[in-house]
Amino acid sequence: MKHQHLELSPEDARLLFLNNQGLLNPETRKGKKGTLDRIQHLGYIQIDTISVIARAHHHTLWNRIADYKESYLNELQEKDKTIFEYWSHAASYLPMADYRFSLPQKKLYADGKSHWFEQDKKMKKYVLDRIKSEGEMQSKDFEHSRDSAAKWYEWKPAKASLEQLFMEGKLMVARRQGFQKVYDLTERVLPPGIITTFPADKEYAEHLIRKSIQANGIVTLNEISYLRSGIKETLNKVVKKLIEQEEIREIKIKGINDSTFLTNERELNSIENIKPSKEVRMLSPFDNAVIQRKRLFNLFNFDYLIECYLPESKRTFGYFSLPVLYNNRFVARTDTKADRASKTFFVHSVHFEKGFLKDDEFNFHLSEKIKAFATFNGCNKIELSAADKKWQKEMKSILKRK
Repeated sequence: MKHQHLELSPEDARLLFLNNQGLLNPETRKGKKGTLDRIQHLGYIQIDTISVIARAHHHTLWNRIADYKESYLNELQEKDKTIFEYWSHAASYLPMADYRFSLPQKKLYADGKSHWFEQDKKMKKYVLDRIKSEGEMQSKDFEHSRDSAAKWYEWKPAKASLEQLFMEGKLMVARRQGFQKVYDLTERVLPPGIITTFPADKEYAEHLIRKSIQANGIVTLNEISYLRSGIKETLNKVVKKLIEQEEIREIKIKGINDSTFLTNERELNSIENIKPSKEVRMLSPFDNAVIQRKRLFNLFNFDYLIECYLPESKRTFGYFSLPVLYNNRFVARTDTKADRASKTFFVHSVHFEKGFLKDDEFNFHLSEKIKAFATFNGCNKIELSAADKKWQKEMKSILKRK
């Protein structure tokens, strides 16, 4: 049976997406259990090393969990073993319940694919043998004489081997000490009862499709296959089968002519019950909701680029500008930094989107979010240095209120 393509309005598409991303009503999830629920729903939380503000994985969850604490992730990984680290489109925390669906990628590396650097088989054996006999270890536990002229990206041989063995699935990250990985043998990290059977191609594709729709409400085939090599043909076949079985359906979004989206009836039926939110969200550049830049532009007409990788002279919005979500639209980007030593949270700049009209209600909501985010970053002082002097004065007045 052939279906006509349903066409969603951009407003409904945005609501569905933001709701599935957990950005409209985060107060519905609390505590460590709520944190695990969010990770399981979204499928992954990206880990990032940049720490000018709270690291991306904590920042992303803070925007979705009413009482989020950084200790929750550590407990879920080390104590409860309900999440694990591996590669999604980048280094991520993944639900332990989805462990077996990490196996296809691990097999690629076990079959010879190299991660970042050329493999040193002798070093890999040495690293693996030591961990087998001595137990969990960090990169620093392997001595390495380093040339003082070496570049930051030139890893010591043992670290490269640790990461290769991790990508192959022979090692897992048992826990984090500070932000440093502590590795151990996979069989010593996996909790009892975890299914480790290798998924067939069809089953793996079905998992990716269902998980993507669950996390986003609407999704394109290109988004599902993003940075997953060699899977698009299988995805195409499985999508056609699921459409024929009426488990999923194709839809269009008014004004987006170059993309067909996938969803299901449950998601479509949920739209009428979604409640919009006027709360401001200052999102991480690595947040699940913004990481697909084309989707961000198509759904929100928001052209976003993180500029920390650009020379300072080529930056327009700042080193680490955060997308600002308000009233279901991206309305600004703000460059911030947390100085933990002085407990000062710096708002270096706020750039508003063309056509966005600031008002007292928005200023109040933004000020509340800045204060809350400063506190989350361990800061009790706020320094505002936006170029718009009139707006800066208004905001400073609001920020002073208790």
